[in-house]
Amino acid sequence: MSLVVGLDVGTQSVKLVAYDAVARRLVATHGHPLELMAGDDGSREQQAQWWIEAIRSCFAKLDPAYRARVVAIGVSGQQHGFVPLDAAGNVLAPAKLWCDTSTQRECDEIMAAVGGAQRCVAIAGNPILAGYTASKLPWTRKHRPEVYARLASILLPHDYVNFWLTGERWMEYGDASGTGWLDVRTRRWSAEMLHATDPDRDLGACLPPLVESNASFPIAPAMADELGLPRSVRVSAGGGDNMMAAIGTGNVEPGVLSMSLGTSGTLFACADHPVVDDDAGWAAFCSSTGGWLPLICTMNCTIATESVARAFGFNTRDGDAVMAGTLPGAGGLVMLPFFNGERTPDLPYARGALHGMDLGNFTRGNVYRAAMEGATYALRNGYDALCRAGLHFDAIRLTGGGSHSPAWRQMIADVFDLPVEVPLQAEGAAFGAALQALWSLGGGTDLAELAREHVLIAPGLSTRPDPRSVQAYQAPYRQFLRHLEATQSFHANPPAAGAV
Repeated sequence: MSLVVGLDVGTQSVKLVAYDAVARRLVATHGHPLELMAGDDGSREQQAQWWIEAIRSCFAKLDPAYRARVVAIGVSGQQHGFVPLDAAGNVLAPAKLWCDTSTQRECDEIMAAVGGAQRCVAIAGNPILAGYTASKLPWTRKHRPEVYARLASILLPHDYVNFWLTGERWMEYGDASGTGWLDVRTRRWSAEMLHATDPDRDLGACLPPLVESNASFPIAPAMADELGLPRSVRVSAGGGDNMMAAIGTGNVEPGVLSMSLGTSGTLFACADHPVVDDDAGWAAFCSSTGGWLPLICTMNCTIATESVARAFGFNTRDGDAVMAGTLPGAGGLVMLPFFNGERTPDLPYARGALHGMDLGNFTRGNVYRAAMEGATYALRNGYDALCRAGLHFDAIRLTGGGSHSPAWRQMIADVFDLPVEVPLQAEGAAFGAALQALWSLGGGTDLAELAREHVLIAPGLSTRPDPRSVQAYQAPYRQFLRHLEATQSFHANPPAAGAV
């Protein structure tokens, strides 16, 4: 009668799922919204305390009888965030997040220090892109020198939640590979990348020890008492939200392609060896399962549809109805949904744009559709890079908030010309964290076998491509690529001072 809990500390909310592995069902799902501090310079930050308050709220909503049955907790967290701690474990400043593009200059400086982006790939497998943790350190040194002077520990968001739960500091390989400092081929910190980030300080001394993906730690007794949990609860290694979503969608064996439609859009696959692209067409990450996770990340997905819905005065829950009657291609509208800048392709200075407006097509339905199509085309562009590298997939496993939309599921199937499967457990990252917690309890269970047993596909939500729509999307997608090529030239450098 035991339960495992998965926590997903995202950008927009914290989610908690409680899973009964024997009955193979979620017994409870709770959430709590989060605020976001956004600056005109591209900064995106949150107070780490907000995550803790949200987690407390989620556990408070969980029935005490369920809390008494919890045996393990797994934590998923938004990748790349920077949580600076002093020697006593106190948070020194707001956490700079994955979608923070204010540190692009520092990205360039780090890469220049090692000889350019391709040299970074040769050293560690990845360039230092906007949002990666590494660039947040020299930015802090410049803009928050008092924080940098007191800095004793560098944690990622999910690491900090683990620290709060257990009193111990650690980092696992999947989330660590998103810092820009981990050599993904050797799974060790790159001394050269750390030195390039700060030649005057041993940053390695600020990083917690690396642990295997199936590791677990005891919850702190005081924390168990506060949350109403047994003191015997174990906390698994956890991981980044994409790594946990891979587990939650059963993407723990080669050949599976998962897609997450959240604030960011991601495509990721499982590999049993490092999959590094010399041209950095994708992120060459490690997984949170002991393997590797080649990943495409776009920084603008549901944020595009939500922005349009807000501007036109409706809720995205009604988005499918709003765009009913519109056709593939949105009447000629093409949106580049780069509201947060962009990571894939690497365009941190880009901004959103809507092309092709005329007196007949500028309707809220077409604009909403153009936002959804633009986010989908951006992911398709990344998928094309994976295909050019020789990777092949038979279906897409879809998760994230956008997966709740039947229209978006069909659009994905048609634009990618692949069947779309939706796991029964919609909260892929939180559910993946729960499954990792279950795996960490031991017993010799193979993770792939565990995923096959517990990741179930919702048959009523599976979607196949419509041949007519597949054909209809080809010309609009090519048009999107032409606009993308133009914006790559236009936004290659930061805007001039005073430019609008």
